Amino acid sequence: MSINRREFIQVMGMAAAAGMLPACDTKTSGTAGVTKTSKAPKDAYALPKFGNVTLMHMTDCHAQLMPIYFREPSVNLGIGAAEGKPPHLVGDHLLKYFGIKPNTMEAHALTYLNYVDGAKTYGAVGGFSHLSTLVKRVRADHGPSRTLLMDGGDTWQGSGTAYWTRGKDMVGACNLLGVDVMTGHWEFTYLEKEVMSNVQDFKGDFVAQNIFVSDDAAFDYEYADYAGFNEETGRAFKPYVIKDLDGVRVAVIGQAFPYTPIANPGRFIPDWTFGIRDTEMQSIVDKVRANEKPDVVVVISHNGMDVDLKMASRVSGIDVIFGGHTHDGVPAPSVIKNKGGQTLVTNAGSNGKFLGVMQLDVKNGKVQGYDYKLLPVFSNLLEPDPDMAGYIEQVRKPYLGKLQEELAVADSLLYRRGNFNGTFDQVIVDALRTVGGAQIALSPGFRWGTTVLPGETITMENVLDQTCITYPETYVREMTGATIKTILEDVGDNLFNKDPYYQQGGDMVRVGGMDYTIDPMQTIGKRITDMRLDDGTPIEASKSYTVAGWATVGSKAPGAPIWDVVAEYLREEKVAKVSKLNTPKILNVEGNPGIA
Repeated sequence: MSINRREFIQVMGMAAAAGMLPACDTKTSGTAGVTKTSKAPKDAYALPKFGNVTLMHMTDCHAQLMPIYFREPSVNLGIGAAEGKPPHLVGDHLLKYFGIKPNTMEAHALTYLNYVDGAKTYGAVGGFSHLSTLVKRVRADHGPSRTLLMDGGDTWQGSGTAYWTRGKDMVGACNLLGVDVMTGHWEFTYLEKEVMSNVQDFKGDFVAQNIFVSDDAAFDYEYADYAGFNEETGRAFKPYVIKDLDGVRVAVIGQAFPYTPIANPGRFIPDWTFGIRDTEMQSIVDKVRANEKPDVVVVISHNGMDVDLKMASRVSGIDVIFGGHTHDGVPAPSVIKNKGGQTLVTNAGSNGKFLGVMQLDVKNGKVQGYDYKLLPVFSNLLEPDPDMAGYIEQVRKPYLGKLQEELAVADSLLYRRGNFNGTFDQVIVDALRTVGGAQIALSPGFRWGTTVLPGETITMENVLDQTCITYPETYVREMTGATIKTILEDVGDNLFNKDPYYQQGGDMVRVGGMDYTIDPMQTIGKRITDMRLDDGTPIEASKSYTVAGWATVGSKAPGAPIWDVVAEYLREEKVAKVSKLNTPKILNVEGNPGIA
């Protein structure tokens, strides 16, 4: 159990007296690519004013309206040129790189180190009522007319209430929060008509320069009357919007997740095509610069940070990319040189855990300097906003009985995030094997999914946080060893291809009932070796095995929703124990700072 607010404030006071301030000590500011580190004030949320424009950024909250726990990864490998660079740093490597003191609140927020002790000390993170308090404070401190709130997407999916309301609960929450501009990814995993209904109910601007209406759909496009659709260019949504912040013109260009119809069911959104489209991005930036005469050009992106870093090197004229998708909490921007000068690239974590705040000094039509801080949203430090709290209570009330059903007790820390496996993922594959009577289980390497502390009760809401998608059906089928290897090789290439443009985000498929060896440094077809069942029996290419899984991207699977399968398993187990974590043997990663 976490301590209460009064006890927490007392702990923070003692920490301050001991010189261990719970603020984010690392703050970056600079001009012309020069950064400096300064010490934050005692109040973690008191930001010294800098410049004349303040841009706030949230991303990948995955419909988490309530405060949650979320453990950062102990494995986030960077391969090739990405090795040793943000975001591929974990634990002590991350702290050393950014100059963060161990055993501080910031160290707890950004790493897995001493996670359970830190979680019990500092409490839960996120929650829209606490986030709302912080957003309102930043607006009040820096001037409502000089601030902008941007949402990088993955907002309308990830919880039971989002699933049951088809994202409407999150649209209402974002409207109340005051989101000015957003783009998307999991937003597109609802049906096309549901997506359009949500976009039209959203009071801010939905932007995406890289989504086009397909040629087949263009002749009789159902949403031709939607204001964001451009028949001449074929874009389904506005590519950008201009915001006037007290006389400073800020252009915000949207970049939705490029691989949505591949990574998620394209059958839900048959009329739209996606893609990275960096040539079109350059064209849009040039057009905006020439025609709109903005003082600042920013991109709100759902590419994933590695893709953003490459795009920043290829596309000139962008001042800042506010990135998402890969759930990387990075406390300082990466400064990327390109032919037009430089672009700052940021990433603001996930699950409502952080709010990125970029202050810009804009003069003579251009950015002269910046100051950036990634603020952890600790619910014990921020009073809930009454209006948002009331809205959340209203939204959740019809579903509380189901959400609060107690299923089992966590025997150990249950988490997901990490390149190869997580303990909650192991619970899911164990459930699939047990309920389905399968030899092997496969589960997607999603990066969303909250954390449950040891000894805490696992509720249906916890299970839904891990599994709530719009294609949750399970299957049990025969697969050859060769097919299983192909699946692992394909996902491994998606994760470890040295060219970021061939990466789609996410982590390795989770496996149950089997082990394998992986060499991330190899190429596709050569990474996966020595596949064995749990009893040590080698998996043969030509032999068939019974495999259980879920989340099929192609046709709909025939089985029960995954949350029902996991709930059935937990009710029977009563105590969720991870007796074996099916984590692969990893080759050639010695010294890589992306692995603990």
